[in-house]
Amino acid sequence: FPSLLVIFLPISAHVLSVVCPGTQNGLSSTGSQEIQYNLIKDRYDGCEIIMGNLEITQIESCRDFSFLKAIREVTGYVLIAMNHFQEIPLGQLRVIRGNSLYERRFALSVFFNYPKDGSNGLRQLGLANLTEILEGGVQIINNKYLNYGPWVFWRDIIRDNGALIDIQHNGEKVTKTVCAPQCNGRCFGTSPRDCCHIECAAGCKGPLDVDCFACRHFNDSEACVPQCPQTLIYNKQTFQMETNPNAKYQYGSICVSQCPTHFVVDGSSCVSACPPDKMEVERDGQKQCEFCSGLCPKVCEGTGAEHRQTVDSSNIDSFINCTKIQGTIYRPLLEVFHTVREITDILNIQSWPEELNDLSVFSSLTTIQGRRFSLMVMRIHTLTSLGLRSLREISDGSVYISQNANLCYHHTVNWLQLFRVCLSFSHVVACAVAQGHVCDPLCSDSGCWGPGPDQCLSCRNYSREGTCVGSCHFYTGAPREFAGPDGECVACHPECKHQTGTSSCTALGADKCLACANLQDGPFCMSSCPTGVNDGQTGLIFKYPNRQGHCEPCHHNCTQGCSGPGLNDCLEATRLAVSIALGLPAGLVLCLVLFFLGVLYHRGLAIRRKRAMRRYLESGESFEPLGPGEKGTKVHARILRPADLKKIKSLGFGVFGTVHKGVWTPEGETVKIPVSIKTIQDSSGRQTFTEITDHMLSMGSLDHPYIVRLLGICPGLSLQLVTQLSSQGSLLEHIRHHKNSMDPQRLLNWCVQIAKGMYYLEEHRMVHRNLAARNILLKNDYQVQISDYGVADLLYPDDKKYIYTDTKTPLKWMALESILFRRYTHQSDVWSYGVTVWEMMSFGAEPYASVQPQEVPSLLEKGERLSQPHICTIDVYMVMVKCWMIDENIRPTFKELASDFTRMARDPPRYLVIKVRLLSSFRLEPTGLWWPISGSSQPSETHEKV
Repeated sequence: FPSLLVIFLPISAHVLSVVCPGTQNGLSSTGSQEIQYNLIKDRYDGCEIIMGNLEITQIESCRDFSFLKAIREVTGYVLIAMNHFQEIPLGQLRVIRGNSLYERRFALSVFFNYPKDGSNGLRQLGLANLTEILEGGVQIINNKYLNYGPWVFWRDIIRDNGALIDIQHNGEKVTKTVCAPQCNGRCFGTSPRDCCHIECAAGCKGPLDVDCFACRHFNDSEACVPQCPQTLIYNKQTFQMETNPNAKYQYGSICVSQCPTHFVVDGSSCVSACPPDKMEVERDGQKQCEFCSGLCPKVCEGTGAEHRQTVDSSNIDSFINCTKIQGTIYRPLLEVFHTVREITDILNIQSWPEELNDLSVFSSLTTIQGRRFSLMVMRIHTLTSLGLRSLREISDGSVYISQNANLCYHHTVNWLQLFRVCLSFSHVVACAVAQGHVCDPLCSDSGCWGPGPDQCLSCRNYSREGTCVGSCHFYTGAPREFAGPDGECVACHPECKHQTGTSSCTALGADKCLACANLQDGPFCMSSCPTGVNDGQTGLIFKYPNRQGHCEPCHHNCTQGCSGPGLNDCLEATRLAVSIALGLPAGLVLCLVLFFLGVLYHRGLAIRRKRAMRRYLESGESFEPLGPGEKGTKVHARILRPADLKKIKSLGFGVFGTVHKGVWTPEGETVKIPVSIKTIQDSSGRQTFTEITDHMLSMGSLDHPYIVRLLGICPGLSLQLVTQLSSQGSLLEHIRHHKNSMDPQRLLNWCVQIAKGMYYLEEHRMVHRNLAARNILLKNDYQVQISDYGVADLLYPDDKKYIYTDTKTPLKWMALESILFRRYTHQSDVWSYGVTVWEMMSFGAEPYASVQPQEVPSLLEKGERLSQPHICTIDVYMVMVKCWMIDENIRPTFKELASDFTRMARDPPRYLVIKVRLLSSFRLEPTGLWWPISGSSQPSETHEKV
């Protein structure tokens, strides 16, 4: 049987944990089942911690596994496969660390634990105390008789939420989470105060780090810690890292004061072998891994054995990175031998490539141990020098150099410094002087191996990296240097400040500088002050540089470093202050940028909206002629779709329909234009509006400053007429609300504008039929526009009759012939104009307010008319009376009315007397209208002056 390795590690003063190495055999076996069982028993009997994997495979029933009862922890995985026993006693196992995983996925793998024939097989896992799997998942498959185990809530045990759980035939969960959410899944009670320590694994019996059943990271004398006490700590008195006398090494998940005898110390860990860039050395009786100085030692087999008589292309690669050759060398090894530092036998050169004139491939060779001969160089006619610049010792054997016709320099070497026994030379020719081959002047009298200052056996003055120099960089040059004990030039520490006229340092090290280039911590020069360095006692050390460049300790409450000695200088506070100092102006700048961007954005929207409004409100489209012989009509209104319109709220209703405030979104545009939408629907059903008629086109072709232009027509079962929305409402509402601030100039101007608008309709053969102050809209304070024209003709284009009702019919504004005979002409619109002027002069009073509408016709037949408004002179009232003449032929025309009121507007106080307000003087415009000199603004340029 192989030897058994059992290690007893001190965990505390009273407890000894038995650690055993695990296996990594997988499903392979080592002989019969008897041998397999005995190997497992010998390896794990009495073990508490398995450093590796626990593998139990291919064991039949009737075997005693009681020796596994003491196992508390497995650092690798647990594999139970292809067995026939019924139960395995792992009741004390608390944690599986999963440092290595079965099939790179599972920390616990249980499968095929039953015989093909028979009723025996694994029935219980018995892992009653297993409460933590730190890495890896769980695999429990194809266990025919296994109970309970597959039903465990494994997700509560597995630490890695992404780990795979491969369990067939999952059933009812028999466990549940009882810990408070604040406890990270491990507790000793249901209260939030009953949480285990953060370093605990597999549960605990109290809140302290010594109450853990197992440790999440490392166990240091039964206390769970995130890391073992480090080997180096910061000394605040000497200002440097020093060895920690209480240091411990990581051995698996245990902190130990000494590594086991078969392990090597690497930093703060116990390892079985040093990594490739380190070599094993013994310090104070303890094996340690240290970084190699150059190449790590590598012993290679030389020539001499039966299978290696010469060095040739078949085996030359085996000498790469060799530092020691065991045996003899007979043939050149070329560049692969640059790393060789020692030869234990003879270096025998009897042939050499003609392109090489020295042995510089052995430039790193320092020692030839030798036997009877140590160095033999014969019959090499191409050699001019030996070039063994690093050779400093020949332990034994003679040197034989013979019959080398062109070889020089070797006779200058003081061989006594290298070799204590007899030398044998043959045909030594003094060619160096004769042919000018002399040693460099910087070489000492000990001779040289070849030409140049790098071939000297020793230097006359100083040396730098193996080359002789006249002087070191004591006062000039970079880097600054000092002279070592053997005359070598050694560079000062990089943190030493260059001095002029004196040396920059006295020896090697950051504490040997005369002045520091950056900062100084005690006697040591450094690039930055210590930050977050462990001192082994109080915790982490933080320092800051003062004005003199010396590192001073931060306040003891600073946890992230500092910039000064006070508590307010901690980096947390500094960062907050800097954040506020930088964030405030940055925030202001950002707000200003956002504000200006917002202004530009809204300005752009306003410009686009203004352009769209101008495009759609002040221009129109031209439709084709209605027939081949007809003249085309300039139509400003557009044919709209119902989807282009959206009604927002109702503004009122009249005889012919309802009016809504709405928006119009032209097709292909994003701008929303506020409009007024009048919906016309014939309640009698006599008229539909599915087709575009000539009258609709005529209405759409009208364009005058004093009429509301039709923007669009939306045909359908109910006709929708779209006009521009008036923000100031109707003239009637405006006069009623501002009757105390009305001046005669505006009243007369409005009379002129209404007359001119009606005259424009008369020229285009459009009878209004519903002229009243309520249908006059105020575009601005100085301009009115006529609306609701031509609607009656849309309803009854043939007989021009419509049905009256007492509530909707405007009898008080209608001419007598229109009431009695349903006759509508431009002269009947003159009657309505007179009533409209009366409304204006009466500040919005209702005509015939005390008379019922059905009594108006008889009253008119008797000769009764509206009374004279109190602000009107007889001249203005007589114009109104002419409009109400029974004979329509003697009524004035709209052209005459416009001329009369234009004449009156030249001298408003003469015709209108408003006592509530002292009128200012007036100025006559060239157009004939009077405008006040002060107290009122001029009309907009877009308003037409009368």
